[in-house]
Amino acid sequence: MAGKTMFNKIWDSHIVDDPEGEPTLLYVDLHLVHEVTSPQAFEGLRLANRKVRRPDLTIATVDHNVPTTDRDKPIDDPISKQQVDTLAENVEEFDITFYGVHSPEQGIVHVIGPQQGYTQPGKIIVCGDSHTATHGAFGAMAIPLGTSQVEHVLATQCLLQEKPKTMEIRINGELPNGVSAKDVILGIIGKIGVDGGTGYAIEYTGDVIKNLPMEGRMTICNMSIEAGARVGMVAPDETTFEWLKGRPQVPQGDDFEQITKEWALLASDSDAEYDKVVEIDATELEPYITWGTNPGQVLSVKDSIPDPESFDNAEEKESAERALEYMALEPETPLVEIEVDRVFIGSCTNSRITDLRDAAEIIKGYKVSPKVNAMVVPGSTLVKWQAEKEGLDQIFIDSGFEWREAGCSMCLGMNPDILEPHERCASTSNRNFEGRQGKDGRTHLVSPQMAAAAAIEGHFVDVRDWKLNN
Repeated sequence: MAGKTMFNKIWDSHIVDDPEGEPTLLYVDLHLVHEVTSPQAFEGLRLANRKVRRPDLTIATVDHNVPTTDRDKPIDDPISKQQVDTLAENVEEFDITFYGVHSPEQGIVHVIGPQQGYTQPGKIIVCGDSHTATHGAFGAMAIPLGTSQVEHVLATQCLLQEKPKTMEIRINGELPNGVSAKDVILGIIGKIGVDGGTGYAIEYTGDVIKNLPMEGRMTICNMSIEAGARVGMVAPDETTFEWLKGRPQVPQGDDFEQITKEWALLASDSDAEYDKVVEIDATELEPYITWGTNPGQVLSVKDSIPDPESFDNAEEKESAERALEYMALEPETPLVEIEVDRVFIGSCTNSRITDLRDAAEIIKGYKVSPKVNAMVVPGSTLVKWQAEKEGLDQIFIDSGFEWREAGCSMCLGMNPDILEPHERCASTSNRNFEGRQGKDGRTHLVSPQMAAAAAIEGHFVDVRDWKLNN
């Protein structure tokens, strides 16, 4: 009998009921809640006269709608204010731990979960947010929810799920200089497509993954949804354990030593079989830039905008034509000649302390181009404080970046940080859909290093050629 994958070990250990021909009922260890997908869920509980089944396993914060400036002033947008205020009222009524706007632990839900140690190996973690797979970097099974599912989990602490197939994406070799975790996941999506992971739970393996810090692993798992998969995972190892050690919600002392032994057993067995295996040679990866309106429309920084006529598939040709029209780009234009108006460093993909360090290293001693409006938004208040302790904020400010408060910010157009129509942005976020960062805004997804360099030069550059001022 073949061994088990990590996915199957976690799935099997959480089954509450598994009726033949129907979705499996799974127990949920941690439910993360934010202000956008929860109001209707809480109202549904009220109407049904139900309580939250396990408030002790439910954590809430505000991130999508919160302003990143003038936190002491009332929120201007009435819908944003209502959602933030409503969550504060709901968590008080249902007795849920809440990290509000002025809490030292406030931040993007996928940043504060790991940061506080709520995210742990072996857990099933859910959240009403597309990028919940981020938490899979710790050897957890992290699943995004729709609003109706949010209500169901609040009421029952269980989740109905169709079991996906398993996919191993193995990235072997050593990452070339200038290639980041963001480039790894953009390269993966470019290879398998935006629907390549549909119906699968992805486990990322190989030398590259083993050698990445936790923040890099989180970046890769975060964008699993952009490859079509709802679940992305990395086996827990010494890097995982060292990162979690001492965090507030993690067992301490002898209990920690014991639980790490249990966590280590979660790794896929050596003879485990996956439904599909994709192998990627790390040495072929490069710094990437998206040129279109989905994350699969991505190319190496050294490439040029493709000609739609070069696509064999009629659907891909039509998609490319529409993307180029929306993005106002001409075929055969070198990517390094594309000028940007805005630069955004932040989001649940790239707003952790290592991301800010990487960007600060690029910009130190340089000035932002006068044509560019650049901003840095830390993923949590604690990340912000750490960056300020290290002096990173001053590097950004001296260069001409705006230094903001924690939140989702310009990743999506749900707060004041939006693109104006036709503005072009180099963004470290996860989606470049039409209108994602503001009506008619044009988004190019890149790594923090690539975004930082573009802010200085006013156009995209190959960070492999960048001269550091250190």
